[in-house]
Amino acid sequence: MTRSRTEARAGARWKIRLLAIAAVVGPGLLAGLSDDDPPGITTYSVLGAEYGYELLWVLLLSTLALIAFHTLAVRLGVVTGQGLIGLVRDRYGPRVGGLALLLLLIANLGTTCAELAGVAAGSELFGVSRNVSVPLVAVGVTVLVLKGAFHRVEHILMALAAAFISYVVAGFVVHPDWGQAARGLVVPSMPVTNESVLIVTATVGTTLAPWGLSFIQSYAVDKRLRVADLRYERIDVVVGSVLTGVIGFFVVVTCAATLHVRGVSVESAADAASALEPLAGTYARLLFGLGILGAALLAAAILPLSTAYSVCEFTGHEGALDDGFRRAPFFYGTYVIMIGIAATVVLLPGISLVPILVLTQVLNAILLLPLMVLMYRLARDARLMGEHVVHTAASVVYAGTIGLIGSCVGALLVVSLRA
Repeated sequence: MTRSRTEARAGARWKIRLLAIAAVVGPGLLAGLSDDDPPGITTYSVLGAEYGYELLWVLLLSTLALIAFHTLAVRLGVVTGQGLIGLVRDRYGPRVGGLALLLLLIANLGTTCAELAGVAAGSELFGVSRNVSVPLVAVGVTVLVLKGAFHRVEHILMALAAAFISYVVAGFVVHPDWGQAARGLVVPSMPVTNESVLIVTATVGTTLAPWGLSFIQSYAVDKRLRVADLRYERIDVVVGSVLTGVIGFFVVVTCAATLHVRGVSVESAADAASALEPLAGTYARLLFGLGILGAALLAAAILPLSTAYSVCEFTGHEGALDDGFRRAPFFYGTYVIMIGIAATVVLLPGISLVPILVLTQVLNAILLLPLMVLMYRLARDARLMGEHVVHTAASVVYAGTIGLIGSCVGALLVVSLRA
């Protein structure tokens, strides 16, 4: 009798924990998976096609950095009740806050253009013109965000993330060399060329993007997470980040096993999808194309939210997904303007999608550095964080991550000056 009661209590405790995790799930998964957006898939495709399995270790380090700083962003948001840009403004004044917002706006606009460029590239794989697909997606995601309640929007976005399974399936379809893939993950090696430094920097910038740091912190605040939820939210962050790395891994190995071994170069994920057909069959091409579209839809809906949150935090306007347009016109207006500008840029006659998709990720890595330094300083501020301040052991991890990004950017500058 006593044993059955103990088992029942243990079962009840597990149910409570699972319910607690389910209640906080969202910020980590959405912010993490949205990093596997069209420019991200493009970057991973080029990484695999050009360098095979050799640079997979860069993806592994980037994923660990993603876990560290997304966890830090959630902690800052939950403890202070503020998004990143509002917190920087309040702590360091409007000048520093304004500079941080400007950096974020530049990065966000470029990446939003890249998301819609991914919509264009993905839809053209299925014979649909960008002149049809881009406006349709821009209007569709805007209506979703304008009309949907917080939890409804979150659930729809989470459902869109299921499209990423197509990359995992594609990876198994092409039968990669798993031994070489495992070696590439744990044995660092790299040809020192302008191209390799550029793609490594782009990989870091697409995995750990500035907009993701801003979004996950603001979204945790919007979701009204409490300090007591932090232990469960860490699970959400780790799962989202690991899935991001896993999806990137399968994109790289798919291209390494098919394109790299045959010396086929690509400039975009759409090129990779087209090149896969004669090498691995129509099934692999369709899976890759489906993944591009799913990634584009998810990121196109989420990324302008990062901008809307940040602009409202800096200007002091109230804005949240549950407010509706009438109660938060500034919040939703910012969202509409951001996605409208991006759609216009992508539809300009003669615009090349490849530079938008890849070079925006290099820009992300460069603009990421000052934002990470500000987050690190905020997290080390005992007056602000109280008992949740980041102590010496954890600060070494964050400082090391900043050093890693700084090394990539520094190496890029050196090779660019030599060229």
